[in-house]
Amino acid sequence: MDSAINHPDKHATRGRPLPAAVDAPRHDLQTRAGGRVHYYADTSAGGRPLVLIHSINAAPSAMEMKPLFEHFRASRAVYALDLPGFGHSERAKRRYSPELYAQVIGEFLAEVVREPADLIAYSLGCEFAAIAAADAPEHVNSLVLLSPTGFNTRGLPTGAAAERAHRFLSIPGLSDGLYGLLTTRSSIKYFYNQVFAGTTPPELIDYAYATTHQPGAKIAPLYFLSGQLFTPRACDSLYPRVTQPVLALYDKDPNIDFQELPGLLARQSNWRAERLTPTNGMPQWEKPAETIAAIERFWGSLGA
Repeated sequence: MDSAINHPDKHATRGRPLPAAVDAPRHDLQTRAGGRVHYYADTSAGGRPLVLIHSINAAPSAMEMKPLFEHFRASRAVYALDLPGFGHSERAKRRYSPELYAQVIGEFLAEVVREPADLIAYSLGCEFAAIAAADAPEHVNSLVLLSPTGFNTRGLPTGAAAERAHRFLSIPGLSDGLYGLLTTRSSIKYFYNQVFAGTTPPELIDYAYATTHQPGAKIAPLYFLSGQLFTPRACDSLYPRVTQPVLALYDKDPNIDFQELPGLLARQSNWRAERLTPTNGMPQWEKPAETIAAIERFWGSLGA
């Protein structure tokens, strides 16, 4: 049963309301895994559905995928999620994990989209999309991964170490202070400048500041900061599980070195990659025309 509901008036939050990230119809889906999940949808064009999945950091939302939503809505049904803990979705106190996010994506595909979809995911969202595609391949036709995580030779805290890091970061006072420092306008601008070879669009900075100052905004990011939202050795343990056609778009990234990507491409015949230069990790905003052209070439090669 489709549990999607449309309540446009309820998206104002306490204090200053968070505006819409995309000018499109807005809906909610009550999920078993992640509570109320908000999404934007334009299905007026029909065609194979396209689902856009943002990253996870201190200030993500569907805004990260806006250039792709705006372009593809003219030719196909397009959806953009606010993942649990971010944007207009529920920001409840719960244990956030890669499995939770993958389950939410799976529920969304099964209950809202209801037919095989193409997925475009960004950064850490790529790992969640890959889990969803591997767990329920009947829901996913192809994946495009923008600056995907999981290709670093250096490791991140995992297991007990990540749990300890989260407990430390969650200490009252410390967590407020840390999150407050990370979400000042100057900090947000600094971090965005790291992923732009050119000038960061003010729209991104303004929305990131707004979404990080909503009630409950720090809860999910603390799981990210402690390393608990990454799949250990995703290059070896996760990505080879994906059987659908995959395109990775990448160049430079301040947090990912992509040293393990060539090895994966050599091992996995369903994977291909294209380098978009010069970009520093956000090609859909830095070079939207080139990003869109690469995506359309990929889909064209599949007979889409």
